Amino acid sequence: MKEKIVTLKPIGISQKQWASFLLELNLMKRAWKPYGVDVQMSAPGLRNVLKWGTNAYVTNKKVRRTGKSLPQDEESEI
Repeated sequence: MKEKIVTLKPIGISQKQWASFLLELNLMKRAWKPYGVDVQMSAPGLRNVLKWGTNAYVTNKKVRRTGKSLPQDEESEI
């Protein structure tokens, strides 16, 4: 099959919009993959945007509690 090339030149795009634009193109790339379409992307800063934008931000912060915990079915004295 003949290679097809699409060139996009977004003009007047901010840095934040550029990152979102690249992430959305990456989502389209992933969505088309099961149908046998292999999209190759290249753009300035693409690797860093995809590294930080596709990361699942999981926080492992523990909840800090103050005071004593109450046993089950007891009320505080307030």
